[in-house]
Amino acid sequence: MRLAGLAVLTALAGLSLFLGVSDLRPADLLTDPEARDLLWISRLPRTMAAVLAGAALAVTGQIMQVLARNRFIEPMTAGAGSSAALGVLLTTLLAPAAAIWVKMAAASFAALLGSLGLMALIRRLPPTDPLLVPLVALVYGGVIGAIVTFAAYQTDLIQYLGTWLTGELSGVLRGRYELLWLAAAATVAAWAIADRLTLLSLGEDTARSLGLNVQLVTAAGVVAISVVTAMVVVTVGAIPFVGLVVPNLIARSTGDNLRRALPLTALTGAILVLGADIAGRAVIAPYEVPVATMVALAGAVTFLVLLNRGAGRA
Repeated sequence: MRLAGLAVLTALAGLSLFLGVSDLRPADLLTDPEARDLLWISRLPRTMAAVLAGAALAVTGQIMQVLARNRFIEPMTAGAGSSAALGVLLTTLLAPAAAIWVKMAAASFAALLGSLGLMALIRRLPPTDPLLVPLVALVYGGVIGAIVTFAAYQTDLIQYLGTWLTGELSGVLRGRYELLWLAAAATVAAWAIADRLTLLSLGEDTARSLGLNVQLVTAAGVVAISVVTAMVVVTVGAIPFVGLVVPNLIARSTGDNLRRALPLTALTGAILVLGADIAGRAVIAPYEVPVATMVALAGAVTFLVLLNRGAGRA
């Protein structure tokens, strides 16, 4: 399964490198310096950004589902994405000339606060009704999103906010996507504690009885979610559904063992976002459909199919 996934991802990456408004053929790389510049400055960074963002979002979605013990929740729709945007907006208002790393730090801190707020809310919910968690998460994310929109409207930054929140890859160039390597590092760190996260999915009391430091593992998971969400929002914008659909797909084939599931989750997330970006470039060429729109379309359809199959099995 992993080899097949790697083959698909490699094929999509090759297609992504040579698909675009400007014609680029493999033979041109041998003879044309402009073709090589196009590859290194635009096509390769865009392809890498899609792969890194997709893999990181899918993995952090699975981590959030473990922490919340609910499979109908993901960072982008549960307040982390809107909180990161709020951090960027506040930094723009208070320090307009701030460097990108300052906005990145502010977005990460705001996403951390947003994730901690959500965890505090859902801890109070009764465990007997699992649908309450995603409903509360959606309302929580909606309230934060409304605050962000109101603040942007009052300060005449609605259009600016839209450029941050619309997930699209057309502006990704060399020098403007490297922050996503931090998201990749956070994803690898999450894989390193996958066994502890698997124990946490059994419930806090059970995990504590098995010797797990619940607070430390939970804090590490929340930090990973916040860093990845902030990096993706700052670099390419918000891309919904990746952290919701991909973990549910993988869990159906691998179960709850995160050590085994997370590599497949990362691989599938990368394939989903890269495939959606390629489709968005091809469907109305030479124009583009934002990758967030394509992922939302594919993700919504896939999630409805999963829900119907789940209902049929029940």
